[in-house]
Amino acid sequence: MSVTSVDVTGGEVRVVTDELSEAVLAGASGSELEQRPTPDEYIAAHLRREDVDMFADTADKDVRRSLHVGPVPMPDLAPDEVLVAVMASSINYNTVWSAMFEPIPTFRFLAQFGKQGVWEARHDQPYQVVGSDAAGVIVRLGSGVRHWQVGDHVVASPAYVDDQEPGTHADGMMGSRQLAWGFETNFGALAHYTILRASQLIPKPAHLTWEEAACNTLCAGTAYRMLVGEHAARIKQGDVVLVWGATGGLGGYAVQYVRNGGGIAVGVVSSERKARVLRNLGCDLIINREELGFADYNGDDPAQTVEIGKRLGAIIRRETGTEPHVVFDYVGKATFGISVFVVRRGGTVVTCGSSTGYAHQYDNRYLWMKLKRIVGSHVANLQEQWETNRLIGMGRVVPMLSTVYPLDQVGEATRLVQLNQHIGKVGVLCLAPKEGLGVTDPELRAEMGERVQLVRNA
Repeated sequence: MSVTSVDVTGGEVRVVTDELSEAVLAGASGSELEQRPTPDEYIAAHLRREDVDMFADTADKDVRRSLHVGPVPMPDLAPDEVLVAVMASSINYNTVWSAMFEPIPTFRFLAQFGKQGVWEARHDQPYQVVGSDAAGVIVRLGSGVRHWQVGDHVVASPAYVDDQEPGTHADGMMGSRQLAWGFETNFGALAHYTILRASQLIPKPAHLTWEEAACNTLCAGTAYRMLVGEHAARIKQGDVVLVWGATGGLGGYAVQYVRNGGGIAVGVVSSERKARVLRNLGCDLIINREELGFADYNGDDPAQTVEIGKRLGAIIRRETGTEPHVVFDYVGKATFGISVFVVRRGGTVVTCGSSTGYAHQYDNRYLWMKLKRIVGSHVANLQEQWETNRLIGMGRVVPMLSTVYPLDQVGEATRLVQLNQHIGKVGVLCLAPKEGLGVTDPELRAEMGERVQLVRNA
């Protein structure tokens, strides 16, 4: 490996490269990339199995202690896989969970997955390369890959599915062997290279930079399935949609889908800066948590849940004329009981996560007696991801990227998300030596103007 120094905003950034990645950075053609050797190892952000118990005696499970950046072995490529040189990635909350070894160490997922076959056995290693978002360049094709070429610019769907399982053909998310790539599998995105199944590949939006393209698929696709696709809420014109965590990665895309679909977006935030972001996104009604009196509420008191729900419902009714048709909830324990209470009769609470805790409390009377629904949703199938990507490629949905870190500071980037001190998505430069690279449709970018960076400019 060699070290390339690149000046970025007055500072020196050291990028460790090999012959193949140097060719990628130089813009080599697909045929040229095929002639460059694949390195035996590559730089990656990874966890170590030996560290699984490191937080046993501490309350602060600081992910900067468990995340390591350094060389790992290059795995072999299965027939249905591609090797991608990762230009940029981003931080998702599943990387926080992995790095805290909660709710269980993800090495257990790797061990279970490794028992399924020869190619699966590669994933059961004493290290795990994490990360579930990527934008990059295909540099190798497995022998069974069709429709793609070396040199193609791609982004990655985080849904890792088994295309030989019957359930997958009804809906990719319904196969029992569906996994979250970079969380329940190895060789994830926060690295110079990653391995993807061909069924994860999506064309990179041409008007976006590498870091902008890398922040979308997991959160934008998940929010699309929850609100727009046929499997969850299926919002329609005029629907009032309450979005918790409305300036988070998931919430920011949710607000955009509601607005695009003719709905009325109601966002809950905790600061004026976040409110400013929501105004830029066109959110119809912005509510500060302080108005509701539950900045630090953890969801444990049924009486307080109802009281907060009444205050929230009164504000929404006053401003929109009705209770929410849909509540978009990925926050979990702290908000879920409120969501069930505040959604209108016959309405839907759709959930895809629980960043404040998995054990939700809610009063079931408000669910059954008012004929409400709770719908679980997880990531998105490939068709939903392609539809999401089409909207992004048209400029109808903008990236939620707020800040960018280099790969060697991935611990700091993940810590920011762990402490909820971020807005939108936190990007990570992997092979890309600086921000602003990767745009191949400058005309569309110019046409969009500053809108493409709504979150960063807020």
